[in-house]
Amino acid sequence: MTRVLVLNGPNLGRLGVREPEIYGADTFADLVAAASGWGKELGLEVDARQTDDESQLIGWLHEAVDTRAHVVLNPAAFTHYSYALRDAAAQITSVGLLLVEVHLSNPHTRESFRHYSVVSGVATGTIAGFGFQSYRLALEGIAARLAG
Repeated sequence: MTRVLVLNGPNLGRLGVREPEIYGADTFADLVAAASGWGKELGLEVDARQTDDESQLIGWLHEAVDTRAHVVLNPAAFTHYSYALRDAAAQITSVGLLLVEVHLSNPHTRESFRHYSVVSGVATGTIAGFGFQSYRLALEGIAARLAG
């Protein structure tokens, strides 16, 4: 089974509590369960993780390269300024793996500082604005690309 790391950056562990009018009422545990279920339906082994630590997120991207795992990445606030994260993400696609950047909300409809992503330029694709469904669409995109 093809392995996909579903990696989530800062504050996403607070889903359900943090700004539910933007991010919804479902929790990170709900997201993990949903992503795992979607993965099984698509023949993907999903390993979902969250950290508030930039170095941990970078380490997981290195792990993805080393273990040949595709990645769904919600960099959260790191999206807009972390060149270290961008450089680690670039390694994913440079070795022929798939990297889909996801966002629960649409950053382009929010504050202007959220309009720019340092990650999207090295990602295979970007999906934003569909809540948890952004993750489902990302997994479907990976499965479709792998199929053919």
